[in-house]
Amino acid sequence: MDLATFEQLLSPAGQVLLVEVAERAGIESDLGLGTRLRKAHDAELVAAAVTQNHLRSKARSKFGEAAALMYFTHDALEQSTRAVVSDHRAHRLVSAGETAVVDLGCGIGGDLIAFARAGMKVRGVELGPVRAAIARANLDALGLTGTVLCADATAVSVASDEVAFVDPARRDGKGRIFDPTDCVPPWDFVTALLAGRGLAKTMPGIDHRLVPAGVEAEWVSVDGNLVEACLWGEPYASAHRRATLLPSRESLTDADAGQAHVAAPAAFLYEPDDAVIRSGLVTAVAAEVDGWLIDPKIAWVSSAAHVATPYARAFRVIDELPFRQKPLKAALVALDIGTLTIKKRGVDVVPDVLIKRLKLKGSVTGTIVMTRVRNEGRAFLVEPL
Repeated sequence: MDLATFEQLLSPAGQVLLVEVAERAGIESDLGLGTRLRKAHDAELVAAAVTQNHLRSKARSKFGEAAALMYFTHDALEQSTRAVVSDHRAHRLVSAGETAVVDLGCGIGGDLIAFARAGMKVRGVELGPVRAAIARANLDALGLTGTVLCADATAVSVASDEVAFVDPARRDGKGRIFDPTDCVPPWDFVTALLAGRGLAKTMPGIDHRLVPAGVEAEWVSVDGNLVEACLWGEPYASAHRRATLLPSRESLTDADAGQAHVAAPAAFLYEPDDAVIRSGLVTAVAAEVDGWLIDPKIAWVSSAAHVATPYARAFRVIDELPFRQKPLKAALVALDIGTLTIKKRGVDVVPDVLIKRLKLKGSVTGTIVMTRVRNEGRAFLVEPL
């Protein structure tokens, strides 16, 4: 979609077309609907309206009911932040006493929306003309106040009352970028912002060694799924590493971590949340459940008694099973297990492949943990709690 087509979509005629597409979706096929509408409307405008209707439906998982009023592109929607994460970020800034923010590379405005909803004065900067126009339109569609400038984020001055937020692009012409130092804007630009009143969204797999001294790295999961890391500049850093669970906003930091000892598995096993694992705070979970690690390099915790924690999923250990495939199958057949879930960590096992090879036909559902304990492969029959 080019800028001219998007501007047509915002016109009264384009808005009427969007409503008609939404009303007829599911009643007419896309092909039939598009063919009929192209008799009265420009073909590119019809394609844009049909695409927006699909994207709005897809965006509900990220933006909730607001998605029905917003505008997207395929790439921008994929790269945009979930509303629950943006809201958390805005909440932290407001709690720190901040009142204004400039989003340097705002995309379609997902974070701008959260900042504005939190009561902050917002300004967006976006190099792409279409994305900049979409960001403006999304603020307007949701009745929010803010400005969006189409410009190079690295050439824009940050006002004295503004917090600088940056979400470096993690895609280029070749696909996804996995190294933050290859993102745009450049990494030195990002770290310069973090030395003051700045924060940056980055990939959850960021190397801990890239986090500047004095900066807090917060790994965030939503409903147990790790989605991003956010680097908080020195004025906002209350820890060096933090794991945050959303939507509850419960957090662990390196202040909660200890020197957990290593011992054999006991009656209960805990699989930490991915945000906890990526932040290197597995020992904090061990401390919370009065437990220990079962291997110094494996993210499984064990305890003698069950202690509920939001930071890990707990399993009751029923029995230990053979690790090798042939005796493992014999043990599972004896237990009449037919539907099997394999939780694996630290061992060379592909769960789907192993399950196919086992060819189980029993009537019972079972879960096994396959992991490493003191450099030895071990398998445990467990019951999820």
